[in-house]
Amino acid sequence: MQNIIINDPIFGFITVPKGIIQDVLAHPYVQRLKHIRQLGLSYLVYPGAVHTRFSHSLGAMHLMKEALDIIQTKGTTVYPSEINATMVAILLHDIGHAPFSHVLEKSLIKDTTHEDISLLMMKQINEDLRKRNESMLFKYGPIDESIAIFQGNYLRPFFHQLISSQLDVDRLDYLSRDSFFCGVTEGNISSSRLLKMIEIKDNKMFVGEKGVYSVEKFLLARRLMFWQVYLHKTSVAAEQMLVNIFHRAKQLAQHGEELFAPPALHFFLHKDITKQNFYVGSEALQQYALLDDNDILCAVKVWMQHRDKVLSTLSQAFIHRHLFKTELLSEPLNDEQKEDLTNKYTLCLGIKREDASYFFAEHIISKNVYSDKTGDSIEILFKDGRIKDIAEESDILHACTLQDLPQKRYLFYYKI
Repeated sequence: MQNIIINDPIFGFITVPKGIIQDVLAHPYVQRLKHIRQLGLSYLVYPGAVHTRFSHSLGAMHLMKEALDIIQTKGTTVYPSEINATMVAILLHDIGHAPFSHVLEKSLIKDTTHEDISLLMMKQINEDLRKRNESMLFKYGPIDESIAIFQGNYLRPFFHQLISSQLDVDRLDYLSRDSFFCGVTEGNISSSRLLKMIEIKDNKMFVGEKGVYSVEKFLLARRLMFWQVYLHKTSVAAEQMLVNIFHRAKQLAQHGEELFAPPALHFFLHKDITKQNFYVGSEALQQYALLDDNDILCAVKVWMQHRDKVLSTLSQAFIHRHLFKTELLSEPLNDEQKEDLTNKYTLCLGIKREDASYFFAEHIISKNVYSDKTGDSIEILFKDGRIKDIAEESDILHACTLQDLPQKRYLFYYKI
């Protein structure tokens, strides 16, 4: 087995080392990420945003290797097994994402997050690799160490901080990658500069004092990307429409309506799936691992011709990009306004009053890109040994990101 070289549009040539990392990369759960868009429905606004969670995972793995190399040059010992374990952990950090971001979490699965499923998928991969290599007599699973790092249970916390914190390689990759594919400049950051500023002390990750301005730029870039790309009103409106479509499909299925759907999607439509149904080796986990963007779009295209007026109308509107319109609200809708909308859709579409709610939704969008809560802050390490939170050191960040939680209240509605 030899190293694999992959040409990446953001970082150039990415090396995938031989051994356990290639074994993990070849697993069907990881290959599934090639068929899940990184930015869900953002391609409806930014046509170039069709890159996948697979490419993002590879980019994050590349940055992790770069970070570990830098840490070692500064005197922190990192053992080969820790390098492999951390690279596997970051490669798998997004493995539990459903198609189109959180649509399935909001409509078909109860009380379960993609983080829960990511951990279960990692454990399943661990079990699959252990069984495949039984002749090697593994006392432990081959990626036990990766799972411990992913969960934050490893004895050296900085490995977990590199995977999941407010300044991790996950965010460094997706800001650069998403801004590139969307064709916007707001997310352009110098990941190499930020990684060079990392300092390790007492097995915790800090940023050197020369990195204050780079961290400021990183956090402000993230803030701008959220409002311009990730929380763009049209993308959120499209997601709300898709959520409503699947709420309706689920309702019909629960009342005995046999809906067309690829087998994996059919499983979640016609069964009540909760967190208790997910465990290593479970049917729910195996079916979830077969879901990708193609299943969702295939079903919605067929549902355009369904006899149910609500499902067919919404499906046609989604496929033909007649998305919910948006209206910025200064205050919540009152009962009279909701009644007017209900009457309008009931009369114009010839549907039942209780079904009118599928055609409009009130939604509050909010995002604070930095939190100074203890244990998950970005801390600056000074040469004299002092440690300060970036919010204390930066007047810009205190004024722009910490004082208030930005909120926007929208009405999404189907235009007749």
